Amino acid sequence: MLIEHQGKRPSIDPTAYIAPTAVICGDVTIGARTHVSYGAVIEAHGMPVRIGTQCVIRENLNIRSTDSDAVEIGDNILIGPHSSLKGCTVGDECFLATGVKIYQAARVGRRTEVRIDGVVHVRSVLPPDSLVPIMWVAVGDPAEILPPDKHEKIEAILSRMNFSQQVYGLQRQTGGGVDMDMMDVTRRETTGLADHRDDKEL
Repeated sequence: MLIEHQGKRPSIDPTAYIAPTAVICGDVTIGARTHVSYGAVIEAHGMPVRIGTQCVIRENLNIRSTDSDAVEIGDNILIGPHSSLKGCTVGDECFLATGVKIYQAARVGRRTEVRIDGVVHVRSVLPPDSLVPIMWVAVGDPAEILPPDKHEKIEAILSRMNFSQQVYGLQRQTGGGVDMDMMDVTRRETTGLADHRDDKEL
């Protein structure tokens, strides 16, 4: 399904394949011979999404730009099912396995592999030829690659990356539990997403 959003329509190379249940929304460009599988959702919300040549976009994943962060995906990249890429840059010839998460303003260098359920956090930078093991977390600039049981170290680095400011435009709050004003977060998100009410199916 192709959708016009904010007056912008997807641009898809005629040699690309888009599965009938995939959703391509807004200012999205998909290059030659790229294959987008069933249930994939690719959405430009503000900034554009650019996907290069001969990429494989697997089932039931989400690729989305934000108001401040475009998505740039190079050539010859495979992105596994159930993955989530938000406002990030991925260099050519990368392998992103099932369930990979890459967050806003992250940069993944050429020929990098992120294995099953690996995470590249906000503003983190992986140089070319990097490897993120299964369920490990890349965080920082340059990124440290840490196992998931190193929560305190991940949190210490992540606090300098300012997740809440990058993703939601809010400062962190102190105290236990959620470190953001969730009334403000949900108000901002629902207000911003309301512009989908004017979308047009093509």
